[in-house]
Amino acid sequence: MENLAADYSEDASRILIVDDELYICKTLARWLEPEGYLCDIAESTDDALQMLDKNSYKLLISDINMPGKSGIELLKFTKNSYPDLAVIMATAVDEKNIAIHALELGAYGYMIKPFDKNEIIINVVNSLERRRLTVESLEYERKLEQEVSERTADIRRREEEIAMRLVWAAEYRDDDTGEHIRRIGAVSAMLAQNIGWSPEEVDKIRIAAPMHDVGKIGIADSILLKPGKLTAEEFETIKTHSQIGAGILGGSDIPLLQLASEIAQSHHEKWDGSGYPLGLEGEEIPESARIVAIADVYDALSYDRVYRPAFPEVKVLSIMNEGNGSHFDPRIFKAFLELLPEFRRIQKRKH
Repeated sequence: MENLAADYSEDASRILIVDDELYICKTLARWLEPEGYLCDIAESTDDALQMLDKNSYKLLISDINMPGKSGIELLKFTKNSYPDLAVIMATAVDEKNIAIHALELGAYGYMIKPFDKNEIIINVVNSLERRRLTVESLEYERKLEQEVSERTADIRRREEEIAMRLVWAAEYRDDDTGEHIRRIGAVSAMLAQNIGWSPEEVDKIRIAAPMHDVGKIGIADSILLKPGKLTAEEFETIKTHSQIGAGILGGSDIPLLQLASEIAQSHHEKWDGSGYPLGLEGEEIPESARIVAIADVYDALSYDRVYRPAFPEVKVLSIMNEGNGSHFDPRIFKAFLELLPEFRRIQKRKH
């Protein structure tokens, strides 16, 4: 017979032949080795498992009915532990149900004894070719997933850079705000993760949260940087920064900017409905904004501002506890308290 394996042997594909009848193993090896294959022999499932652990095989040819563990048990094991291994099952009993079961478990082929040499070689060639195509397909899918992942990461890096360049505009007017925005992203991400947000959404709020006060670009320095107490009229002007920010970030079909706009609009809303600009209450307030509200107040109280010095942590926590259930969502505030040790570490970092 013509050497069919020549184009498919892939540098002498290694085959493991398993049968409790040694002469059958030797016969198959004698037929296959001239075709360019390297054949090893095992006389039981246990022997086969040991050889699979020591060597790398592309094809397994196994009898079904053997003393001890059956060939079906061997097939189940290899499909889980060696998913790239092609398997051909063999038996002396031509039973349709057994054949179907073996194929359902992942066998590439099913042969009936006594074997025909040409049939064996053709089955081996076909199984190895099918294995090659399957492995190539899986490898292509893995590479495609990696490329998509890398492109997604690249897009996210670009989004983050654009976002940070936007909020850095505030840093030129108020250095405290510049540091503030960096911490807000880290604290908001940790809170989101604690309450069950997906990794993708956590990363998104990490980038979006720092844009919460971007609307302050539209507030005059005489008000924004005023060292003393604001008048009622000035405070009303300051309050417009949430809507200005939502307007700057809104109208986009980019999910990150949609989230940032949502946060900018609602991070001064309060759980009891007494916040601004819309007086939203409880669950009406987007969860993202409820997260950033806690991060924002904690950071603002903990650091010097143009109009007052930082409060000690005891005072900060006392003020925030008073706002639990009125200003803050109690569930997210509970997460905030659990994460306090982590937030302290963020505060101590050099910027």
